[in-house]
Amino acid sequence: MRIVRIATVPFFVLHHLEGQIRALVAEGHEVHVLTSAGEGFERIAALGVAGVHATDIPREISPLADARALVQVTALLKQLKPDLVHSNTPKAGLLGAIAARLCGVPVRLHTFTGQAWMERRGPVRWLGRLADRLIVSLNTRCYADSPSQRDFLVSEGLAAEGKIRVLGAGSLGGVDLMRFDAERLRTAGKEARELLVIPRHSRVITFIGRVTRDKGIVELIQAFGQLRDAALVLVGPLEPERDPLPAQTLAEIHRNPAIHAVGYQSRPERYLACADVLCLPSYREGFGIVVIEAAALGVPCVGTDIVGLRDAVVDGKTGLLVPPRDAAALATGLATMLGDDALRLALGTAARARVRRDFDAVVVHAHLLREYASLR
Repeated sequence: MRIVRIATVPFFVLHHLEGQIRALVAEGHEVHVLTSAGEGFERIAALGVAGVHATDIPREISPLADARALVQVTALLKQLKPDLVHSNTPKAGLLGAIAARLCGVPVRLHTFTGQAWMERRGPVRWLGRLADRLIVSLNTRCYADSPSQRDFLVSEGLAAEGKIRVLGAGSLGGVDLMRFDAERLRTAGKEARELLVIPRHSRVITFIGRVTRDKGIVELIQAFGQLRDAALVLVGPLEPERDPLPAQTLAEIHRNPAIHAVGYQSRPERYLACADVLCLPSYREGFGIVVIEAAALGVPCVGTDIVGLRDAVVDGKTGLLVPPRDAAALATGLATMLGDDALRLALGTAARARVRRDFDAVVVHAHLLREYASLR
């Protein structure tokens, strides 16, 4: 089967679709990738795909640029004549759905991985909802990467129950259990602590993601200020143009010697391996893949009780959930986790067992392969 996967940026392809694409290629499918010619574009060919095709899909709303990108994507699909098109990310999802419908592609799929418009108001929220409604209506079938996200889309009237599914227990690509293996990463975790000069007696909280407001960084920094004998490792890029942090939050990150901002890391495993707890205080998520990556290492999570994360974390069993935007509740959750070794061990052990059962990448990819086969 000739398959086209579409995503807005190469980063998404390399970090979230690599395993899926390799599994499809190994199954004998002819896979093409359409994405923008940004950083990492040239590395996609190494996944074994038949072709990597550059598009100029903008992340932000831009009518002229969007129209040009739609023409590009439509022309590429006419040329490739795929049997199946599967899109990810909002803008690629909308343009891909329109182009695939115009080209008469028989099987058109999209996977939702979160709704950026959830935190917006006014015209931007309205446009985001409209785009998601169009994505659902133009595709043959849609998926959500978590049950609670599927339920949210249905409750918002954006998708009928029969039009959107979750494959397996959810997550986009599962976890590579060879890569996220606690024994293999034990030395790397120790080296990360030494590199950051974290005192032996300090418990380590790790955050991995965009260091932005909507990831709950403001509340995390406030909560961390209430803790003692702890270190905070922030792994991920700032986004000053898209979602800047308040000056006070930035100042505290730079001022506090117990806060270690290490920026984007292509292989962040060592910072999970050195952690006692993962913290993900987001306002919105599709699923929260870093939660199950940490869980594979036996590291439990303190996260927010929001769509997506309540599927990645089983509250009280594999981690703790607290209300979003509540620094005091977050501090209490972190203090509870860090102050109780037995609780932390029990939650981490249960989290690891759940990942091995439900989120092994091999299992998750098998769900996708069976789904594709059923749609031929």
